[in-house]
Amino acid sequence: MIFKNSWIKLRTFYLNSNYYDKKISKVYFENLIYRPSPHLLSSVIKYQKKKFNIEAISIENLWNNKKIKNKDFRKLNNFYWFFSLDLKSSKEKTQSIIVNWIENNFKFESKSWEFDLTSKRIIAWLSNHNLTYEDMNDDYKKKFNLMIQKQTNHLMNEIKKSELIDDKIIGCAAIILVGLCYGDKKNYLPFGLSLLKKISNFSFGSDGFPKSRSIKQLIFYLKYFILIREWFKEANINIPDEVNETINYLGQGYAFVWQNLKKDILFNGNNISNNTEFDHYLKRFGYTFKNENREFGGYVILRNKKISLIMDVGNPPNINFSKDYQSGVMSFEIISNGKKLISNCGYYDSKNLTLNELSKSTATHNTLIIDDHSSCNFKKIYNNTFILNEDLKILKKNIVFEKEYWKINASHNGYQKKYNLIHERDIEFYPEKNKFVGTDKILNKQPNLNIKFDIRFHLEPNVKSMKTQDNKTILIELEDEGWKFTCDNFDIDIDNGLYFGNKNSYTQNQNIFISGITNNQNEKIFWQLTKLQ
Repeated sequence: MIFKNSWIKLRTFYLNSNYYDKKISKVYFENLIYRPSPHLLSSVIKYQKKKFNIEAISIENLWNNKKIKNKDFRKLNNFYWFFSLDLKSSKEKTQSIIVNWIENNFKFESKSWEFDLTSKRIIAWLSNHNLTYEDMNDDYKKKFNLMIQKQTNHLMNEIKKSELIDDKIIGCAAIILVGLCYGDKKNYLPFGLSLLKKISNFSFGSDGFPKSRSIKQLIFYLKYFILIREWFKEANINIPDEVNETINYLGQGYAFVWQNLKKDILFNGNNISNNTEFDHYLKRFGYTFKNENREFGGYVILRNKKISLIMDVGNPPNINFSKDYQSGVMSFEIISNGKKLISNCGYYDSKNLTLNELSKSTATHNTLIIDDHSSCNFKKIYNNTFILNEDLKILKKNIVFEKEYWKINASHNGYQKKYNLIHERDIEFYPEKNKFVGTDKILNKQPNLNIKFDIRFHLEPNVKSMKTQDNKTILIELEDEGWKFTCDNFDIDIDNGLYFGNKNSYTQNQNIFISGITNNQNEKIFWQLTKLQ
């Protein structure tokens, strides 16, 4: 730790030195050759429906506000708010804001030159060239070009040291865009493309699905690779084969987890995102993806026109990719006529470490929990991030998909080390009867009875449930549908919980749970979920 702190201090001194400033200030003064269209970024930027005029902004102390909150500071300094300016905004005032920023931030400053802020700022300045560059004098353009290339040189110097892969992707996009815009006399394009290829090889599995198994990350990658491809296309430069190939792989994953379902599934860091607008973007630019597989990226999806059954049957990722992994192996979700009948609880990715850790736990998923312990263990590292400490392995899996009979069977060893047991799960579906039959088996390697277990079945906040008077059935109201849940050999009840489906927020929901104590070396828990006619 002492060595690390000393290294950080040394690097900070270096980045703030005149030597480093001279190093990244070696630029060439060429005008923009390619001017990117701002609408190409509509997949990655949330545009405000109501545009505002730059005249409404006071530039006095804009960059010297010491009381500004960090979140507002980041929004201000990434300049993505430029995409919400109307075209009637004053070019002179827009450009005076940029000049003012340059005067206040000409040399490296750790906060305003943070890696992802710098990447986004470059993209924003170049993409809004109608306001930031056009019709200005040579002196302004010289300052603008210097600052774009200087920041790009900084990105090239720092990108390999950046810890977050998502930030690296945005950094690559910024470097590539600068290469396209300025004719690439400093080899920005080869550098950006080479690093992009390395990131792809490092981050993607053999099927093209991210090694993190994160659906959210898959969609993020797809958006940026398509953006880069559209920049090449618009600039009339040959699109690199590796970009086309990566888009094809990611597109297959996107078709599998979203386009085939049109519903967000809440596994491994995913939240409700509603990708309908991105679908419109893909259609507008002529992208079509298909994936008719039943298993992809560690997920199984069985579906017909009315019902979808989704289950996580994949091994956990390597610890280097486990930041957003959730210990919900063999958990499942059910979608009925476009409505979520059974839903995992989602993911809380914010500064509240308690909620983040809770949302990673097995208890927030529709699967077996032993003695209030999760199937995977996590450890907190230096930047208040939880990564895998002890993981598990899928021991077997079997998938049957016929017109009148579906089945997913899988088992894992996540509870073997602590409790000497294996969890095996069968979920069967009979489409003609609209009936799910589940069997959860607790298989003890050694005689070890009296182990407490719970199996939870989470509902979305708007779904209502009620237990019947005989305490043997729970009724579920899903808008205009009715379902009943039963378990023959163990107690069932309704409990309150927390739902994290919406990003960085939570609300109360209900869950059905089966609870009990193992009485046999190999315990079987039977449950059914049937639609009411």
